[in-house]
Amino acid sequence: MKHMNNWIGSKHICLLLFIFSVGLHGQTLDSTQAEKTDITPQSIWFDGRQLTLEGKGWPQTTSTYDRLPASAQGKVTDAVWALAKHSAGLSLRFTTDAEEIQVRWTLINAGLSMPHMPATGVSGVDLYERDEEGEWRFVANGRPTGLTNTVKFDVTPTAELRLYLPLYNGVSSVEIGIPPSKTLSKVYLPKTRRGAPKARPIVFYGTSITQGGCVSRPGLAVPAIIGREVHLPTINLGFSGSGKMEAEMAELLSQLDPAIFVLDCLWNMDNEMVAKRVKPFVRILRKHHPETPILLVEDASFENITPTSKGRILRGIYMELKQEGVKHVDFLSNKDMLGSDYEGTVDGVHPNDLGMMRQAQVFKIKLRSMLEPSD
Repeated sequence: MKHMNNWIGSKHICLLLFIFSVGLHGQTLDSTQAEKTDITPQSIWFDGRQLTLEGKGWPQTTSTYDRLPASAQGKVTDAVWALAKHSAGLSLRFTTDAEEIQVRWTLINAGLSMPHMPATGVSGVDLYERDEEGEWRFVANGRPTGLTNTVKFDVTPTAELRLYLPLYNGVSSVEIGIPPSKTLSKVYLPKTRRGAPKARPIVFYGTSITQGGCVSRPGLAVPAIIGREVHLPTINLGFSGSGKMEAEMAELLSQLDPAIFVLDCLWNMDNEMVAKRVKPFVRILRKHHPETPILLVEDASFENITPTSKGRILRGIYMELKQEGVKHVDFLSNKDMLGSDYEGTVDGVHPNDLGMMRQAQVFKIKLRSMLEPSD
């Protein structure tokens, strides 16, 4: 994406940089907004809270990088509340005229990795930049070594940058460091006349697979891949072992205003749960959002078995909803989500990087077909 810098002279301490491009603009953060206690000759540090945070559904959260609102505590299960502290799907967007930046992030949990998922995905950060054609390209991964980590990235000056936060850990702080002679700019997403983002997000509600288990780095979770490829914000509400479609979660999701609700919970539900909970969940969403598309997703099988036993139940519920006149409900088969070579998972359940990319392509085709009528 091409940017044009318009420098305006000032009698004050700093210069203001305005960055213009199609659909976004930036406001420079100057050294007076940096962390006064940690300015060195090598870098000036800016708090991530000064930048655009994408992927967050609710503004009123206990901590900046939480995924559920403070009001959800006590309404959702303890497991869901704890997992909501994980920063899966959240990303910071910004630009700089520097050729090198530093990223410093502090984690909330000392466990950096899991037996079947590396620290780079559990607790690391991913940096992407947008190229001249407007496509997002991977730059590098920030590898964690402890609770507080600092890494350097080489970047293209003035390119829009996107920093994905950890998938299975939370962060108490994120900071961007640049040389003292350079500027850092917040990227603003396009707004409607009422102040809401022009592009409504796709909301993914699901399991550990939705959250990102078990990819090698944050940018390879399905919601992140989809967001980059269809150029829409995504909200990752995957909760490992805890995506069970409780009515309380339906009420919470109803507070959002997405382009599509994606419901992908079958891996955390048994046959009875699927039979009893899916239809009431859909009806709660439909009560608050009469027109918003809802996508019911079958559980993926590394053996490429279609339909699965729970998928068969879900297909029946989907047909019942259609026959009952519930509009804008669609179904996504698991066929070819993980390929046919049995190589798409780390353990027969959780996708590896290959499996997640395959799954994302199946999702992308379906979601694009659902989005076309509203374009």
